[in-house]
Parts: sequence; structure tokens; C-alpha cells
Amino acid sequence: MTQIEVRPVEVDAIAQLRDEFRAKANCQIVHDSILPRRLADAYLVTCAGEVAGYGGIWTKHFPNRVVEFHALENQRKRRGAMFGAFVEVSGATELEAQTNMPMMLDLLEEFGSTPIVEKLLFEDGSATALEHPNGIFRRRHPGESGPKGEWVVESQGEIVAAGGVMTHYNPPYGDLYMEVRLASRRQGLGSFIVQELRRVCRESGLVPAARCDPDNAASQRALERGGMALCGSLLAASLQ
Repeated sequence: MTQIEVRPVEVDAIAQLRDEFRAKANCQIVHDSILPRRLADAYLVTCAGEVAGYGGIWTKHFPNRVVEFHALENQRKRRGAMFGAFVEVSGATELEAQTNMPMMLDLLEEFGSTPIVEKLLFEDGSATALEHPNGIFRRRHPGESGPKGEWVVESQGEIVAAGGVMTHYNPPYGDLYMEVRLASRRQGLGSFIVQELRRVCRESGLVPAARCDPDNAASQRALERGGMALCGSLLAASLQ
């Protein structure tokens, strides 16, 4: 039987393995920054002394939850045994997975209990041509108050909505966020600023992506009407 070993390492030691993980994902990874920000511990997995894969486990916010696990292509048949060894050494009790990342989803379905949906995930969708007669989309001026974000919608001299693009996700993805002032909601401002943020994102050389809570129907509508398309969800489950 092939000897499998798991040991903690610095995140830099698994940088090339993470690059392969990202390439195979081919989508925005919601928690891509967790390992580099030292909010999770990294582990190297070897089989018969050869590098075979790696794992990452949250230390803050969701302690003992697996955030990433990857087995090299030539070790795929041992992935289950590798994951079991990783869980034993790391003390993991939970696992998260995006439904648009089969390599993580397969692990959740095999080793996890009934999952819960934590986030809805969106990708760049169809072209839109939304207009807002009372709103001007522009960059925020220094010192302006109102909803937070680098870009704003101004209406009748007031900032009624704001948002931006977060870039600490796996390149080339940029994560859109927005907020509409309470008194200005239900006027199409959310979908309008989503559309404009998509344009800003693409002009910056990034691929628009977004996420929202599963019970936030208003944000989901704004994202979809602004041209984003639902592409999956972030699940979490206890390990069996």
C-alpha cells in the first residue's frame, strides 16, 4: 500500500499546486485569498515521498473547515485516501465546495453530510442596455458620503447607490458589489449600477463575477437584471 503523508507547510510551498487548482477550476473561487492571507493553514500531501497534492483548512471564521483540496492528475485514484489522511492530520470537521467546481463538489458529496447553501454565485452573462433617466454613473469624489463604493450613481445631486469591483480573487476575476440607499430602492438602480460595474470591470481587463446571500432576493434580482447569470452556489457540510 502506498504510504501517504500529510504535513503542515507555508503557503508559498504549495504555490504551484494552487496554480493548477485555479486553472482546473476555471471560475471565480470565492475564498481564493484565504490561504495567502493566513486565514487558513496549508498542508502538503505526498505519496511514497512524491508530491501528490495539498489541502487548506480554515483557522479563522470557520475553524476546522476544509477550504481547498487538490490532488495531482496522476494521483487522482488515490484522492479519497489522500483526503482521508489530510482530514485525520488536520482535524477537519467541515468541508466547503462550489457547485461549479466539480473537483471540490465530488469530495463534499462523498465525505460530507447534507449541505447548506451559504452563497449564490454569478458569472458574466448577457449584454444589457439599461438606462436610468434620473441617475448619473460616475467615480466617487473624495469626501462624499452615502453608500460605500468607488463608483456611484448620482440623482438630483445626491448619491443614491454605490459599488465597486474587488480584486483579491483569483485572476482574472473581479467581484462586483453594490448598495442602494434605502429610500431609493425599487427604482431599478441596483440593476443599473450592476450593468455599469460590469463595464468598468471588463474595461479594467477583469472578468465580472458576483455573489450574494441565498435569502437576499433583491440582490439576486438586481444582479440578474444587470446582466449577471446564476452559475452555482457555495455549499458547506459537516464531514461524516
